[in-house]
Amino acid sequence: MLLLGLLVVAGLAFLAYALSPKAMEPVPRQSRAAFSELAIERGQRVARIGNCQVCHTAKGGPSYAGGYGVETPFGTIYGTNITPDEETGIGSWSLEAFSRALREGIGQRGEHLYPAFPYDHFTKLSDGDVSALYAFLMTREPVRRAAPENDLPALLRFRPLLAGWKLLGFSEGRFEPDPASDERVDYGRYLVEGPGHCGACHTPRNLIQAEKSSQALEGGLSAGWSAPAIAGRIEVAVPWTQGTLETYLRDGYSVDHGAAAGPMQPVGVNLARTPGEDAGAIAAYLLSVMNQDVRRQVEPSQAEAAERLPGAALFAGACAQCHGGGASASAQGLPLERSGATHAETPRNLVNFILHGRQPSASAIGPAMPGFAAILTPAQVAEIAAYVRARYSSEPPFAKLGETVDELVAKAARP
Repeated sequence: MLLLGLLVVAGLAFLAYALSPKAMEPVPRQSRAAFSELAIERGQRVARIGNCQVCHTAKGGPSYAGGYGVETPFGTIYGTNITPDEETGIGSWSLEAFSRALREGIGQRGEHLYPAFPYDHFTKLSDGDVSALYAFLMTREPVRRAAPENDLPALLRFRPLLAGWKLLGFSEGRFEPDPASDERVDYGRYLVEGPGHCGACHTPRNLIQAEKSSQALEGGLSAGWSAPAIAGRIEVAVPWTQGTLETYLRDGYSVDHGAAAGPMQPVGVNLARTPGEDAGAIAAYLLSVMNQDVRRQVEPSQAEAAERLPGAALFAGACAQCHGGGASASAQGLPLERSGATHAETPRNLVNFILHGRQPSASAIGPAMPGFAAILTPAQVAEIAAYVRARYSSEPPFAKLGETVDELVAKAARP
C-alpha cells in the first residue's frame, strides 16, 4: 500500500512538472535600432558556430525560415521558423522567452521542445551570447512560413511526455570556466560544449536518444553518417597537429585524414566565416582530449590478395583515375590509406562517399568527387567498399556491409 501511495505521489509530481511551464506574453517585434551592431555581429558569429541556418532552413528555402527535416529513430522533426515573423516565427518572442527556449527547452507557448533542438548544449551559453544571438535573429528578414508538422507517432506528439526525457537526459546549467585551464583551450571547450554542440553528432546516444556523457565525443551517428570519435583514443595515419586540425575545421579537408562531407561539410563552411580564433580554440581543446595512436600500415601480401576481389576491377574503372597511384596531380583524390572512412568501425561514411561523392563549396579546399548512386548497383557499391577496406586498411572486413549499403541506397532514393 505504501508503494502504491508513493507511485501515485510520484506520478502526480511528474504530471505537475510536465504541465508546469507557462506561456510567455508576446511582445512587439523590435527594430534594428533596439540592438547594438556589436551584439548583432557577435550573434551572427554564434549562429555560424552553432550552424543555426542548417537546421532552420529547408533545401532551397529562405534562410532561417524552417522546414529542414531532422531524422531521428522516432521520426522526422522539422526545424522551426526563427525569422522575426510575428505569426510563424519568433518575432513576438521576448528575450526571456528566447532564453528559456535555449536553456530549458520550453517554447513561448509553454510547450516542451523536442531535443532535436540541442538545448542540452545551448543551456551552457553565456548571457551575452544568448542576447547577441537574439539580436542577430531579430534583425533577419521576416519570412511568413509555417514549418511542416513533425512526422512522429501520435504518442510522441504529446509534448508533456518530453518532461520525462528531460528528467532522464537533460541537465540545465551554464558553462563553468576552468581557472586552471589554458584560456584558449577553455574557450574551445565552451564552443564545443555550448554553441558548437559537437556532442550532438559526435557522442553516442542511449535508448532514449540522450547523449552518453561518459563517452562524450567518442563517436556517434548523424543523418546516416558516422561522426568519428574526436576525443579519447583515436587511430590516425598521421597525428593531428594544431595547424592541420584548425585548417580541417575551417576548410573541411586534410590530405592526411580525410574530407568533410555530409552533416560535417557545412560546419567548415560556417567556421570559415568566423574569426580564425574560433577554429583555433576548438582545435586546441580537441587536441587536449585526444589520445592519438598511429595505425598499422597494410602488409604487401594483404594488398596483393585484395586485387583478387571482385571490387578490384570496379575500382579500377570508377575510382583509380583519382585515387590510384598513377592519378594526375590535377585529379589526385585523397589517399585512401589515410582516409578515416577506410578504417572506420562501420562502412557508413565510405559507402556515402561512393554514393554521393563530395562537392566542396567555392571557398573550401580539397578535390571534388562525383557520386555514383545513379551508376552503380548496391552490389557494386558493396564490392568497391569491400575492396577499398581490404586494399588500403589493416582492419578486418566491414561488418553488415550489405545491410548498410541497402539502407543508405534506400535513403538516397527518398526525396
